[in-house]
Amino acid sequence: MHTVTSKDGTKIAYDKAGKGPAVILVAGAFSYRKFAATLQISKLLEPHFTVYNYDRRGRGDSGDTMPYAIKREIEDIQALIDVAGGSAHVWGLSSGAALALYAAASGLNITKLALHEPPFVVDPSDRRPPADFTAHVTDLIANDKRGEAVKYFMRDVMGAPGFVIPMMHLMPGMWSKLTSIAHTLPYDAQLVDGYQTGKPLPTTLWNSVTMPTLVMAGPESPPLLVHAAEAVAKVLPNAELKMKKGLGHTKQLAAKIIAPVLIEFFEA
Repeated sequence: MHTVTSKDGTKIAYDKAGKGPAVILVAGAFSYRKFAATLQISKLLEPHFTVYNYDRRGRGDSGDTMPYAIKREIEDIQALIDVAGGSAHVWGLSSGAALALYAAASGLNITKLALHEPPFVVDPSDRRPPADFTAHVTDLIANDKRGEAVKYFMRDVMGAPGFVIPMMHLMPGMWSKLTSIAHTLPYDAQLVDGYQTGKPLPTTLWNSVTMPTLVMAGPESPPLLVHAAEAVAKVLPNAELKMKKGLGHTKQLAAKIIAPVLIEFFEA
């Protein structure tokens, strides 16, 4: 494990492995650098790239400094890019894709950007989370109701079937891992706040994101994620859409499908 100090003094933990151009992996909600699927993806990328797999602030071995702000998370990625030599490819999953998009728009030296199923809601016919979900999940965490926050986020925001939560209680260690990271759910909520209303994305919102960008999605995913990927690919100036079975992230991430897509894009 390595650490780097972000601009506000927060220690960010990361693992570095492989050789070649730098690739930074940005996790989504509930994920951290020791998440099994992320480790598998990292392992498959390592023969081609130097992979920086890090804990977003508040997760794993990284620190956390209050108050939270999206700008601080962008500064964390900047610190990793500095360690990597000043530039890097970036892959972001789900809310991590939203964070990667913010980072690219802020002017970070990202050479190529891969956005994996950003969780926006752009179609009024798609399921939307409650309008007050950011405020509600923040209130639950403020009152130390971590279990309730996990249930609310999975059921009301992610749309998980009712039987999923009882199953997770039965899986050794699973529920404790989820609740241990639950305090970061308000961070993920802020990253998508305002972009889950069922309205189209503004056409000029990310005009500054001009680096080659790959937007990834699996046709097996809920329609809202498919529609979001299509919409993001359309509004970015230099983006292409990759729709392929197995790229969906609602089940265990299929590393053997995801990694070759990333390798082909980053090496092209």
